[in-house]
Amino acid sequence: MDSFSSPSVGSSPKFSTEDLMGQLKVQLAQAYAEEFLETVRGKCFEKCITKPGSSLSGSESSCISRCVDRYIEANGIIGRALFNAQR
Repeated sequence: MDSFSSPSVGSSPKFSTEDLMGQLKVQLAQAYAEEFLETVRGKCFEKCITKPGSSLSGSESSCISRCVDRYIEANGIIGRALFNAQR
């Protein structure tokens, strides 16, 4: 029985509302992280890798590093702006 299955008749639920909300938050955070990484991977690869090969050149490696840093910084700025807007 998974955590979202309904309990059998006559028994009490195994999870409280707080447990379910916590599980939902974790799953949303994981989905968000996966989406973020996929976006960064695609955008930075497209921008930085001009000739795919078996290894990265020094310039490709530094380009990817800068690109990822910019996406992380931008994500932080957007997150803070959204958090502040909700107050």
